[in-house]
Amino acid sequence: MTAADAQAGLRRLLNEWDPIGMADLVQDEYDCLIAPILHRLRHGASWGALREFLSRELTDHFGLSHPYDVDGMADRLTAWWTSTHPQA
Repeated sequence: MTAADAQAGLRRLLNEWDPIGMADLVQDEYDCLIAPILHRLRHGASWGALREFLSRELTDHFGLSHPYDVDGMADRLTAWWTSTHPQA
């Protein structure tokens, strides 16, 4: 998988998740999360570390008082990374 493929795949996952409900209007709304998530995945971040990052970003960056389904998204990120990078 190329870097562009990884970014596109992650963008798709983030837009499907769409915790603030903007993906239909702004396709790059969550692009600010792509590089930090990929960095974490490439460096073996645990499910808990991904969950913590997502929760912090949703509250601090996006201003949500109740982060939306961070457990489910951490699950999806872990499964996606494992399926696309079986040697990782």
